[in-house]
Amino acid sequence: MVQKVTSVETATSAPAPVPENPQVLSIPATLRVPARAVVPTDPALLERRLTHLMAKASKDFGMLAEGDRVMVCMSGGKDSYCLLHLMQVIQRKSPIKFEILAVHLDQGHPGFPTETLENHLKASGSPYHIEHQHTYQIVLDKLEPGKTTCSLCSRLRRGILYDTAQRLGCTKIALGHHRDDMIATFLLNFFFCGQTKSMPPLLRADDGKNTVIRPMAYVPEDWLIAFSKMKQFPVVPCGLCSKQPDMKRAQMQELMREIDAKYPGAMPSALNALTDVKPRFLLDRNLYDFGGTQAGAGDRDEDAFQ
Repeated sequence: MVQKVTSVETATSAPAPVPENPQVLSIPATLRVPARAVVPTDPALLERRLTHLMAKASKDFGMLAEGDRVMVCMSGGKDSYCLLHLMQVIQRKSPIKFEILAVHLDQGHPGFPTETLENHLKASGSPYHIEHQHTYQIVLDKLEPGKTTCSLCSRLRRGILYDTAQRLGCTKIALGHHRDDMIATFLLNFFFCGQTKSMPPLLRADDGKNTVIRPMAYVPEDWLIAFSKMKQFPVVPCGLCSKQPDMKRAQMQELMREIDAKYPGAMPSALNALTDVKPRFLLDRNLYDFGGTQAGAGDRDEDAFQ
């Protein structure tokens, strides 16, 4: 079960020997934990595996439809470069015909090499658009002491991208969030917001006009790091984010690295957990009627003590 989204050409740990009396185990004897997926060293093989995972996510969550015009958001980071390149590969091979429009939001960050990104977009082969909306100073002016810039910057950016998508006739907005972003967001909400929530792979916006998709939802970040280096993308760091110490998201990412180093199958298992929710074994009374007539009808004795 835990191999659901990482079974494509990945290494798995050998099954543990089953004892003569498996009932004495506190976990099922058939439980197998996946090993960490090894990053392919061959660029062509890595590209095939990345596009496979993206195509699977697209199919699983109905991200693409015939005739879509997809706005691929280009920040200048490794994830956005990978997203554009891999979406172009999928566009060439997919039976679903869709358009790609690469869009960069120029937020007026001092020293941001917009020309470097634009030169890459010119050579990419897809139409592109650069939206100039200088929000950098707005964020700094309105930022409360001790607060991070990310929340306000994200809200401003989201509103601009939504408006831009409508103006340019785009039916979908593709973002470069990957598997590790999904897990880190879950941990942030779990530990600091008191919610069991992550990033949805497909989100219909509150405005009723825009649909956000995250085609790399199944893709491990280390695969994207390797692919970006192989392709020598001209990566540009965020000028605001890099100035902020002790960000909680960075702390969650460090926690994930520590867990992954100790338990190689933990990140694939964590992603699978986000796709396999058991409301009966949580505490949300809005999701499960604990006092209903059918409550507990399928329960097993061992579930009460795990």
